Amino acid sequence: MNDYPPIDEHGIVGDLQTAALVSADGTIDWWCAPRFDSPSVFASLLDSDKGGHCAVAVDTSHTVTVRQLYLPDTAILLTRFSGPDGVGEVADFMEPLLDDEPAERHRLVRVIRVVRGTLTFTLSCRPRFDYGRATHTLDPIDDHAAVFDSPVAGLHLETSAQIALRADGTDAVSAFTLTAGDVAGIVLTTTAPGTKLTERASYDSVREAFDRCRLYWQTWLRTSTYRGRWRDMVNRSAITLKLLTYHPTGAPIAAATMGLPEQIGGERNWDYRYTWIRDASLSVRALMDLGFTEEAHAFRDWLRERVGAGGTASGEPLQIMYRVDGDPHLTEETLDHLAGYRNSAPVRLGNGAADQIQLDIYGEAADALAQATGIAGIAGWKMFAGLVDWFADNWDRPDEGIWETRGGRQNFTYSRLMAWVAFDRAIRLATEQARPADLIRWRTERDAVFAQIIERGFDPERRAFVQHFDTHVLDASLLLMPRMGFLAASDPMWLSTLDAMERELVSDSLVYRYDPEASPDGLRGTEGTFNLCSFLYVEALARTGRVQQARYAFDKMLTYANHVGLFAEEIGPSGEQLGNFPQAFTHLALIAAAQALDEELDRAESRD
Repeated sequence: MNDYPPIDEHGIVGDLQTAALVSADGTIDWWCAPRFDSPSVFASLLDSDKGGHCAVAVDTSHTVTVRQLYLPDTAILLTRFSGPDGVGEVADFMEPLLDDEPAERHRLVRVIRVVRGTLTFTLSCRPRFDYGRATHTLDPIDDHAAVFDSPVAGLHLETSAQIALRADGTDAVSAFTLTAGDVAGIVLTTTAPGTKLTERASYDSVREAFDRCRLYWQTWLRTSTYRGRWRDMVNRSAITLKLLTYHPTGAPIAAATMGLPEQIGGERNWDYRYTWIRDASLSVRALMDLGFTEEAHAFRDWLRERVGAGGTASGEPLQIMYRVDGDPHLTEETLDHLAGYRNSAPVRLGNGAADQIQLDIYGEAADALAQATGIAGIAGWKMFAGLVDWFADNWDRPDEGIWETRGGRQNFTYSRLMAWVAFDRAIRLATEQARPADLIRWRTERDAVFAQIIERGFDPERRAFVQHFDTHVLDASLLLMPRMGFLAASDPMWLSTLDAMERELVSDSLVYRYDPEASPDGLRGTEGTFNLCSFLYVEALARTGRVQQARYAFDKMLTYANHVGLFAEEIGPSGEQLGNFPQAFTHLALIAAAQALDEELDRAESRD
C-alpha cells in the first residue's frame, strides 16, 4: 500500500451506523466500529505504520492501472485492476442496518473477481484497535477464518476457498490466484471483545447481502425529486449525506474521519465524527429539498430530545455538537503516538469546541424544523416555544461564531443573521400551525436583530456586511443571507457585499472563509479555500442573476471532485483536497447550488 494516499483518493462505504474509507489502491485505511465515533479498527490514514489496514492488491511485476467507481446509484464501491495479465475488481460494500437499535456487529464485504486473464492477489489484514493503542491476539480457526481480539473490540476475518490465510505475527496475510470467471470473497466483521465465530458466511449469504444492498440504495434514491442537469453529482451527494447519518437516532455527522489536516503539517486537525446542530440542520434541509422526508422527521425527533435532555457542556439549552447518541461530552485529547496524516500533528480525538457558544445554531435548527413538517405534538411545540422564549432573552451576546475560532468571542454578523432566522421561522411555524406563542415578543426581537445587523454589521466605507461588529474583515458565511430571506438577492447592500467578496475572498471561483491574517482565529498556519463557501458562492451568483458566471464557477468546482464524486472540506493551493473526508457541509452546499442553478437557468431559458 502507499504510505499516505492523497485524501481524495478514497471512496466511502457504510451501513448507516459506521463507515470505512477504501483508497484507490484497494486498501481499507479507515474504519471505526461499532459507531462513526468509536475507536478505530483500521487507521493507517493517520499513521501508516501504527494505524492498521486491510489491503487487497494485485501482485505483478507489470504496471497495473487501478481505477475506482461506484455501482450506479449505490454505495457499492468497485476498485478495478487492469494490466497485461488480466483485469479484475474488488467490490466493497456494507449492507445498511435499518433496525432502530444500535448494532454491535458490522460487516464489510470484499468480493474479488477476475473478468479477463489471470491475476495473483495479495491480502494483508493488520488491524490496530483503539487508534493503535490496544494490543491484540490472533486466533486462527482454519485456513479460511481468523479472529483478532483486543480488550476493546474484536474482528473476524473469513475468506472463501480460494484464499488460504497464514499468520504473520498477530496479523493475517494471503496470496491467491484467480482466472477469468473466478469469484472470491473476504468478510470482515467487527464484534465486541471476546466474541467467537458461531456462523460462517456462505457464498449465497454474501450474494444475497450484495443484492439487498444494491436494491436498498437504488430504491432509496428513487425517492429523490431532483430532475436537473447535474443528476449524477446530486445523487452522489445525497447518498453521501445518507451514509453520514446514524440511523438509530437520525443524527447526521459532519464527516467520516478525524485528524485529516486543513494544511499539510499544520495543527488544524479536528475530529468531525460528531453531530453539529448547524451541519445536521443544513444536511436535513438539503435532503428535504430533494424529497427525503424520513430523514427530516428522524432529525426533528433527535433535536427535540436534545432540547429536553439539557445537561450541555456549555450550559446553554443546546450545544453546538453532540455524539450521535446525544451525549454532550466530547472531551478533546491528542493521540501523540500517531504521526498524523503525512506528519500533520497533533491528531485530536474528541472536540474541545463542544462547550463553545455559537448562537447561530438556534436559527439553523429552527430553519430545519420549518422545512420539515413542523413540530410534532403539543409537548414538542411547548418545548420549542420555550426555547424561542429563552432565546429572546439571550441572543444579544458575543459568541465564538460559525467557524469555531479560538481567538475569543465577538458579535458575529452571521450569528445575528441566524438569530433573525430563528425568530422568523418560529413566527412562521406558530402562524401556520395556529400554535400559542408570544408573537409580539418574537416579532419585536426579530426586528431588533434586523436593525442591529443593518446598523452595526454593515460597513458603509466598504459597502459590505462584515464578519463581526468591530472589524472590516469579510466573511463568506454571509453568502447565506439571500437564501435565508434576510435580504433580497437584488438588494443594493447585498450586491455590494457580493462584489466585495469577489474582490477579496474569491480565487478562480474558489472561496476562502475569511482572511485569518486580518482576523486572527487563535491558530497557527493557513488553510485552503472552503468548499462549502465555494458552492454558496455559486448559489448566491445564481440568485443574484449572474447565471452564466454561476454556471462557470459551478462547473469549475466540479473539476475538484475526486474520481467518484466526493469532496473533502477544503481545496489546497495545488488543487488538492484537504481536511476531513467526505464532508457533509460540502455535499449539502453542492445540492443547494445545483438546485439554484437549475431554477435560474430554466427561468432564463423560458425568457429566450
